[in-house]
Amino acid sequence: MAAGGAGGPILVFVEQVGGEVDRLSLEALAFAAPLAAAAAGARVEIVVLGSEAAASAGTLRDSGAALAHVVADARLDTYAPVAWAAALGAAMDRSSAVVVVAPGSDRGNEVLAHLAARRGLPMAAHVVSVAPAASWRLVRQRWAGSLLEDAALDAPVRLVSVAPHAVAPIEAGAGAGPPVEAQLFDADLHDADFDVRVGGIEASEADGVSLTDAKVVVGGGRGVGSAAGFGQLEELAGLLGGAVGGSRVVTSLGWRPHSDQIGQTGLRIAPDLYIACGISGAIQHIVGCKAAKRILAINTDPDSPIMSVADYAVIGDLGAVVPAISAELRRRAGAA
Repeated sequence: MAAGGAGGPILVFVEQVGGEVDRLSLEALAFAAPLAAAAAGARVEIVVLGSEAAASAGTLRDSGAALAHVVADARLDTYAPVAWAAALGAAMDRSSAVVVVAPGSDRGNEVLAHLAARRGLPMAAHVVSVAPAASWRLVRQRWAGSLLEDAALDAPVRLVSVAPHAVAPIEAGAGAGPPVEAQLFDADLHDADFDVRVGGIEASEADGVSLTDAKVVVGGGRGVGSAAGFGQLEELAGLLGGAVGGSRVVTSLGWRPHSDQIGQTGLRIAPDLYIACGISGAIQHIVGCKAAKRILAINTDPDSPIMSVADYAVIGDLGAVVPAISAELRRRAGAA
């Protein structure tokens, strides 16, 4: 990011559940750090909402944030977009922030859009990079990440959300840096702000590591053949300590639940290794897995689109290849 900037506080909206800060918020903090460094005298501040907000702020040691604006209102524990936007706006006013950065999650984008509408400010979503100056030049993802757009952003307060997995998350709490100073305040929320809210959450029945947190993800497409065919993918993922996902077509066929879908209308993952089994690689799926550090494609078609983004490829029947990999992993584990 080029030198130059707004010169005032940069406020980062941090999402947390049960006191645990999510990965995309850690990415937003990493995105904000060089913006503050480019503007003389600027510093990063955060805003956290809910009854566990102060606890989550306490985990952000070494985050680069100097101050946490905490709205410890238990009503904010469940998602209420208008109320969250009102609280974020109150923190923006309190800090005199000239930049507000939000994680590029569905919630982060929605809350920032509400704030933009309430304040009559422009908003840039899914930003990849910024060159801060008198007029900001930025690059952002469009069409679910299938293209990049160069744009300018000028406003008294600049509102941006960070494209998921565009930057590596900070490793907050890993060192012995100073804790973030937490300051509680009342955002003056009204009952009408909570007219639209999440009424309840059904926990997934799946056990083990989640797709969004897994270091290894094994994905299956139409080539798996059936719901039962995912058994061999489950075995491989178990041996690697990973998780299993699927393409849109397998969720449409009912072979996997929608919560396992990787792609434009599903989850976006960023594992160290993604093993794509029997997946052709439509652009909608590539959007969901392109942040993986390495992609291994197993497919009978050497010309399938997935091959254009794969780091490694095995041309063959996954029904033979996947069990062979699992067998070798078991052999090595037994020999260790």
